[in-house]
Order: sequence, then structure tokens, then C-alpha cells
Amino acid sequence: MATLHAARPTSISQKSFALHSALKRSFAINTPLTLVGLVMLATLFATLIGLIVDHRVLTGVPAWIKPAKFAISMAFYSFTLLWMLGFIKGRERIVRPIAHTVALGFLVEIVIIVTQVVRGTTSHFNFTTFMNAFLYTVMGSFITVVWVATLIAAILLLVQRMPNPVFAWSLRLGILLSLVGMAVGIIMTLPTTTQLAALHASGQLPYIGAHSVGTTDSGPGLPFLGWSTVGGDLRIAHFVGLHALQVIPLVGWLLILSRVSILTNGHKLALLWTFGMGYLGLIVLLTWQALRAQSLIAPDALTLEVFALLLAAIALVIIAIVTHARLRVVA
Repeated sequence: MATLHAARPTSISQKSFALHSALKRSFAINTPLTLVGLVMLATLFATLIGLIVDHRVLTGVPAWIKPAKFAISMAFYSFTLLWMLGFIKGRERIVRPIAHTVALGFLVEIVIIVTQVVRGTTSHFNFTTFMNAFLYTVMGSFITVVWVATLIAAILLLVQRMPNPVFAWSLRLGILLSLVGMAVGIIMTLPTTTQLAALHASGQLPYIGAHSVGTTDSGPGLPFLGWSTVGGDLRIAHFVGLHALQVIPLVGWLLILSRVSILTNGHKLALLWTFGMGYLGLIVLLTWQALRAQSLIAPDALTLEVFALLLAAIALVIIAIVTHARLRVVA
């Protein structure tokens, strides 16, 4: 028992050391982006308190849900991008502005979202007053700049030489697919048919754009996530695409660690590309489903058929790759 009790502090100290080392490396790559990542974690903690003490509701959900979700997403994005930027060598004059730009964009985004919650109104698609329209426009402008900065980071990763092609392409595909996911947000900013009808009827357009298709943003949704359960929701494809930034490198890491002896680096790279293209297909499918005003939890026969075809195509390519690897060993 004494041995067991003695091991626990060591384990805790090891974890603390690992966390301290990770933060030290993050600060070495870029201090502002690291600080913004930490600010997002602090914001998440503050929003959890807000959920407990503030019971106001905006668009059908607790007011502090939105800043909580954005804080989580931007914290993941900040630290993942920092990690990726660490593999770009010899281009510090370009990497530094990229990180600074993303940090500033995220900081502006979260400040406006929290400000609007405090004011008791929505941050997105809101043109009800000059102030609301101005804040939403500022948000949109900064996120566009963040997208461009991420695109430049993707280009730098594409030209960066790395010893392991599987790892290199896991970073590249991850950031490229995240750009696709971010771009889905552009569709959300377009006026809906209902909004256009209201514009023709009254000449006014207090809200431009929406997350949902075929229903209102204040309609029934999944717990915490808020994704519509009665209509289409573009946030789903946006979410899945955005977090390719973490998912694809994780798949690449698992492939590298794989002890299947018949798989060469070429086979692993082919498997990574297969997963990446399948992931892209999923983003497209989810976007198409949402635009057809169809809830994620109530897909029709056509959506299920297309999804099945996507899975079958992925499976067939994987079987072909593994079969080639086996035949190579036999030969």
C-alpha cells in the first residue's frame, strides 16, 4: 500500500511537468496565440458560472451556451494550430503574423459574443440596430482574416519538408479540411427565403442569415449543441469540418503507430488519403442534408443511401490497399 500511495504524487508531478513543458513550447512558438488559448479556457469557466447564475434564454437556449461552445472550439483550434505551426521551419517572419492574426481574430470574436450576451441579444445575423449590425460585421471581417491566415499556414505546411510523409500529410489534410468546414459558415450568412419574403413585404431585414434551414434558429435542438431536430442545420457540417484539424492528424498518428508489418509507408499514406477523402465526403453530405432542410437525426432514404455509398467506397478502397499490401508480401 505504501508503494501505491507513493506512486500517486509521482504520477501527478509527471503530468504537471508534461503540462508545463507543453505550455513552455507553446509560448516559444507564439505567446499571443498561447495566451488567447488560455483566455478561452478561462472564458469557458466563466460561462459555466454564467449558466448557473444567469437563467436568461436567447434563441431558445440558455444565453451562456453560445460563448461556452465558442470558447471550447477556439481553445482547441488555438492550441492545435500552435502545434502545427511548430513544424514550419525557417519561416518565422510568416508564421508569427499568422499566429498573431488568429489570436486577434479569436479575441475579438469571443469579446463580441460575450458582450452581446451581457446586453441580452444575439451576436450572429443580428441587424436589428446599428450597434448590433456593426458588431456582427466586425466579427465576420475578423473571421474572414482568420480563414486567410489559416490558408497561408496550410500552404506553408504543403511546401514544408518532413521526414515522415504520413505525418506530413495528416497535418496538411487536417488543416485543408478545416478550411472547408470553416467555409460552410459562408452559407449561413446568406438570407433565408423567409427573410427575403419579409424584406419584400416590409422593406426591412432585421436578421440576415441563419444556422437552420427550413425552420428557425430558436426551434427544438439537441442538448448543449443546439443543432436543430426539426430541420436542417449547417452548424453540423461546419463543426465536423472545423475539427478535421484534430481528427486527421490523430488518424495519421494511429497509422504511424500501427504495428501491422505488411503496411509500408506508401500503404499507410494511401489509407490516410482514403480517410481524408471520406471525411471530405462526410462534410459535403452533411452540408447537402442541411440545405435540404433535413434534421441530422431524421435522415430520409436518399441521405441514408448516399451515406451507405460513401462508406462502401471507403471500405472498398481500404480492402484494395490491404490486399495490395498482402500480395506484395506473398510475392
